[in-house]
Amino acid sequence: MKRRTALFAGTAAAAGAAGLGAALWQRVSAGTELPPNFWSLRFDVPGAEPFALESLRGHPVVINFWATWCAPCVTELPLLDAFYRARQRDGWRVLGLAVDQPAPVQSFLKRYPVGFPTALAGADGLALASALGNTSGGLPFTVVLNSNGTLAERKLGILKPADFTKWGEMKT
Repeated sequence: MKRRTALFAGTAAAAGAAGLGAALWQRVSAGTELPPNFWSLRFDVPGAEPFALESLRGHPVVINFWATWCAPCVTELPLLDAFYRARQRDGWRVLGLAVDQPAPVQSFLKRYPVGFPTALAGADGLALASALGNTSGGLPFTVVLNSNGTLAERKLGILKPADFTKWGEMKT
């Protein structure tokens, strides 16, 4: 019994340390180069033509990696949608990349539609997120690109209203 308690305590401590590390790493400075093939990537879209990242080139862009099973991801989607609706006339684009299976994403988007495009990244989305600086593989993960295609910011963890205010004030 003592061994089991110690095992559970050790597991809880490791999970707590991982959570603390993730919280401390929420904001990471920009500077990671985009992957060489970034602008040529295409992703399936439920019920539509594939989405080409090339269509975002020349705009300031928020790319959000999320999943239907990720509670913080689902919580921040209305904030992303509000930012998109308020800032699209200013040239801003938002893309949701679901690191999930097609059926749950389609079902979720039918119940909770958003105005911005949402594409299916699947497991390849985790590789792309890693290439963009998400070395822990956690979700949600968001990157912001300036209109010149430079990586301006990355954030691991749930977005807050202050993030959107800051991004809306960025020189794009």
